[in-house]
Amino acid sequence: MTDYDPRIVAMYDGENPDGPDHDYYRSLAAQPGVRRILDLGCGTGILTVTLAQEGREVVGMDPSPAMLDYARQRSGASEVLWVEGDSRALDHGLFDLAVLSGNVVQHIPDQQWERTLQDLRRSLSSGSVLAFESRNPERRAWESWAREEPSTKDTPFGPVTEWCQVQELSEGKILLESFSKFATPGATVQEDQVLAFRTVEQLEVQLQAAGFKVDAIRGDWNRTPFDGSQAVMIFEARAA
Repeated sequence: MTDYDPRIVAMYDGENPDGPDHDYYRSLAAQPGVRRILDLGCGTGILTVTLAQEGREVVGMDPSPAMLDYARQRSGASEVLWVEGDSRALDHGLFDLAVLSGNVVQHIPDQQWERTLQDLRRSLSSGSVLAFESRNPERRAWESWAREEPSTKDTPFGPVTEWCQVQELSEGKILLESFSKFATPGATVQEDQVLAFRTVEQLEVQLQAAGFKVDAIRGDWNRTPFDGSQAVMIFEARAA
């Protein structure tokens, strides 16, 4: 992968702050018997370090060196084992809980996603929980992204103007081109991402094929059951 511009990484937490989604994952970590936790696709580690409380072992894994460099500088980072790589790098014993937050599953292409689920199943003891969220494709969030006008914000790097372009490649596959124009002339950073918008049925089948039993699908961070209309699908699955 092409790594992130360090300036984009430094601004990430401001656009993706700690909130009810992190509270939800922390509540899973607080369940009895949860001692070893994996945060796969941990990014800047904003959630990861809060999971690392006394009596727990926490692994934060991400394929981005820039993200992990930032994560390692956080307060509490010394309590986490940081690992560069994707699920293929999992070789750290069995976990009681694995989380993938921030819609990270949508950044993983289908074949790699199915392999990721298999890798996760091998790394979870029977009965352990896998939790993640993904956007509901029925809401077609990318259409609203495409309508957004460029916006400018003040940052430690000076004013930055941001906008995006969206292209629907095929059903459930969206090319998101994000642009950040810094004050320095010619300093425009472009990030291209292909996002997978999987249906609830697709995710259920993929989980079951990898050896997971779906315990619940939520429609918000207050644990409201998913009814097909909500913007987010939050999965809790158990290693069968």
